[in-house]
This record gives sequence, structure tokens and C-alpha cells, in this order.
Amino acid sequence: MAATPVHYPWYKKEDTDAFFALFQNNIANFVVIAITMLGMDFPASIVFGQVLPGAAVAVMVGNFYYAWSAARLARRENRSDVTALSYGISTPVMFVFLFGVLLPAKQLTGDPQLAWKVAVAACFISGAIEASISVIGRWVQYHLPRAAMLGAVAGVALTFIAGEMLFKTLEIPIIGLLVLAIIIVGLIGRVTMPFRIPTSLFAIVIGTALAYLIGATEDGQFSGAFTHLGFYPLLPNLAWFEGLGLLFTSMLAVLTVVLPITLYNAIETMNNVEAMEAAGDKYDVRECQAVDGAGTMLGALFGGVFPTTVYIATVGAKWMGAGRGYSLLNGAVYGLATMFGLIAALSALIPVSVVAPILVFVGMSMIATAFQGNDSRYYPAVALAMLPYFANYVMTRFNRGAEEVVADISGGIVALGQGAMFTAIFIGAMTVSVIDHQFRRAAAFAGVAAVFAFIGLMHAPELAFNAAPDFATGYLVMGGLFLYFAWQQERLAAPRPAPAKQPAEGTAPTAND
Repeated sequence: MAATPVHYPWYKKEDTDAFFALFQNNIANFVVIAITMLGMDFPASIVFGQVLPGAAVAVMVGNFYYAWSAARLARRENRSDVTALSYGISTPVMFVFLFGVLLPAKQLTGDPQLAWKVAVAACFISGAIEASISVIGRWVQYHLPRAAMLGAVAGVALTFIAGEMLFKTLEIPIIGLLVLAIIIVGLIGRVTMPFRIPTSLFAIVIGTALAYLIGATEDGQFSGAFTHLGFYPLLPNLAWFEGLGLLFTSMLAVLTVVLPITLYNAIETMNNVEAMEAAGDKYDVRECQAVDGAGTMLGALFGGVFPTTVYIATVGAKWMGAGRGYSLLNGAVYGLATMFGLIAALSALIPVSVVAPILVFVGMSMIATAFQGNDSRYYPAVALAMLPYFANYVMTRFNRGAEEVVADISGGIVALGQGAMFTAIFIGAMTVSVIDHQFRRAAAFAGVAAVFAFIGLMHAPELAFNAAPDFATGYLVMGGLFLYFAWQQERLAAPRPAPAKQPAEGTAPTAND
């Protein structure tokens, strides 16, 4: 006899707590996006009229899909305690796209409109890659060392996030240093703020109030913020298509960031879905990666520039006893808040100097995670993988004149900065392999790096055959060295033949001897 179907509610009281937990994370991301892009001199028409609506479309569609997916799982297993997956903009990937895609594109083109189109195209390609990775995601996770991936991301965090934002913090020292002190006390020292207000919120309130009190804001900024209230329709556009041409030609350096960070995003989705399985709800990892990719592509069609992912916060929602209601509410609230300019008004109220110290902490935490997420013996690989992005930072900050400007420092800066994400991952992966004495794997990574340099994905300004011959040769030489040590390792490990048995003293040899 079939079991009686259980009722799976659309909404329950536990969904409220889960909604606010997810809401704080997503609203923080939306506000950071807006403030950071405005600080990069992107016009409000792009930030509030294109980027945020595009992001809202992705968040809405993904949350609605995962609410439906939770209901499907509940029906299949005849359970009422299924929790929908949390979904939104990936925070680490968001910062990489802000400072590794948007900022370099803006500096290289000098045109915010073109830079936005390039980033939209990069986002679309990222979504397509993640959807494809759903087929090979586990293979990538198994073969690509975590230390190399996290080290490369930490390189972006050190330069474009923590470093760049520390400069912004000190532009108005009175505000920046106060907010930085609050962040250090609350988030690093873990001291509770007055009235138990969350540290980031307390820092923003105090910093913003001080900025208006001392006149550190622009004239009319407070009243002008409310002019952003209005209606921002969610309309598709062709920016992604127009940006593709630039992305594959003059903006190739930006493209080289997309593949590695997308791999990182796909693997994080895999880890988070598996964590949810351990908590009791089994979802299909490949389906989730495909949905994340499709949501990212759909957001790009509406002007969005940030990939989306399944959040690790899903496990927290499971502990709270949430169902699907919090996911439905999250998608609806962000759609409405974006369309009617509520996020736009909030973002315009807060000065960049107030948010910058918080981003310093974000960058610092990403660097710390790169080390904490790996065994201590891999720390040298993490540190080495961080270094190429220092060259990329110097290169992009000096725009197209980097080669001439930094020539007196070193002729290798520009070459190292081109395709820095790939360089970081390959060097980090080779180091991890050597630490593990897996020399053949190190040689394989060196061979792939040689191919990338040969076709111009690394150490070259554009795609071309024989684009960086010296680097390609150098990587082949590295591979040859690794193979030598692999041969030596195998030779020493091979069993030695047993010595011939000698006749005992005084014994005549037999015929068989």
C-alpha cells in the first residue's frame, strides 16, 4: 500500500529566519556592487538600470527553480522537511569580477560603457562554461589542486581587493581608519558591537553618519540618493553579444580570468551541494551546476555581470528548519527592490570610504581562507600562486603604457601579468605536485602551461600561434626537469635483483653451478 503523500508547505514560520539570513548576504552583495561600481566611475544608468536588474533576474530565476526542485525532492521522498538550496551571487567570484574583470576593462578601455559590455560578455561565457563543467566537474575537482586554485584567487584578493581598498580607506583617514578599527574589533577580534548590531552594519551606520557630519560627502548626496527611487524595468539587451568581439581581441587579458574563476565557482557549488547532502537533502550536483550556469547566462542577457552559485548558507537554512518559502521570498524581494530603486537609493547614500574598509576585510579573509583551507605543507604553493597577480595589478594600473612605464623595474612584469590567473594556477599546481613528489603530474601541468603560452593565453597580449615562444620553451624545460626526477624516483624505487647465491666455503661447485 502506497504511503499517504505528506503536505509540503509553500511557507512556514522557519522560512522567515532563513529568509533574513539569506537576505543580509544578498543585500550586502548588491550594495557592495553598486557602491564599488559607482566608485569606479561607472554611471548610475549602467549600475542601477542594467547591472542590478540583470543580477536580480538571475537571483529570481535561480531561487524559484530551487524552490521547485525542493518540492520535487519532497514529493519523491515523501518528506515535508526538505530545504531548498540557497542561491545568489557568489561573493568571492563577485569580487574577482569587480576587480579582475570590470576594473581592468575600465582601465584598458577608458570607457565605462565598453567595460560594462565586456564584463557582460565575460559573465555570459562564465555561465556557459559552468553549465559545461557540470559534465566534468568532479574530474576537475580531483585533478586541480585546491591550493593552486585558492592561491590564485588570493592573489586577486591581495591586490585588487584588500590592497586597492586600503588605498581607498586612507583617502579620508578620519572615516576610513575609524571604520577599519570597527571591522578589526568586531570581525577579527570578535567583540560584540553595542546593542548586538552586526559589525558590518554598525560600521556602515557609524561611518556614514560621520561622513555627513564632517562634510566628507559630495554636495547633495543625501537628497540626491532618493532621486534613484523609480522604476527600473527588467529588459533583455544585446550588450553580451557586443562585448564578445572585444573580449576575444583587445580584452583577452580579461578573458583569461574567466575560466579559472568559473572552475572555482563550479567546485564551490559542488562542495556546497554535497554539504547539503550530508545534512539530509540529496540534490543532483550536475543539475545544480547546470542551473547555476543557466542562471548566470540569463542574468547576462539582462545586463548582469556577476555569476551565481549555490550558497554554503543552505546548511544553515536546513538547521533552521526552513522549507522552500524562504527561497521564493528571496527571489521576489530582490526583484521588487531592484525594479523600484530601493537598492539604488541605499547604495547612493553610503560613501565609498565607508565600504572600503569592509572590503579590506573581505580581501584579507579570502587570503586567510587560501591558507586555512589547505594543509600547512602546501603553504608555499599558495604563496607562489598569489604572486602573478601583483604583476597584473601593476600592469592594469598603468593602463596600456605599462610596458614602457615599468620597463626600468623589470621586463617581466607585463608578461607575467598577461594571463596571470592561468599562470598562478599552473605554477601553484606544479608546486603542489612537487611537494607530493608527483613529478609526472607536475610535468603534465608544465606541458599544459607551455601550450597556453604558445597560443597566447599566457604571457602574450593576444591569441596567436607561437605567441610567447620563450615562455613555452621555458615551461617545456621545467617539464623535462620534472620528468627526470620522476625517472630517478622510479629507478630508486624499483626492486633490485637479488645477488647470486655463492657456494659455501670449502664446498665444490655442482654441475648446476
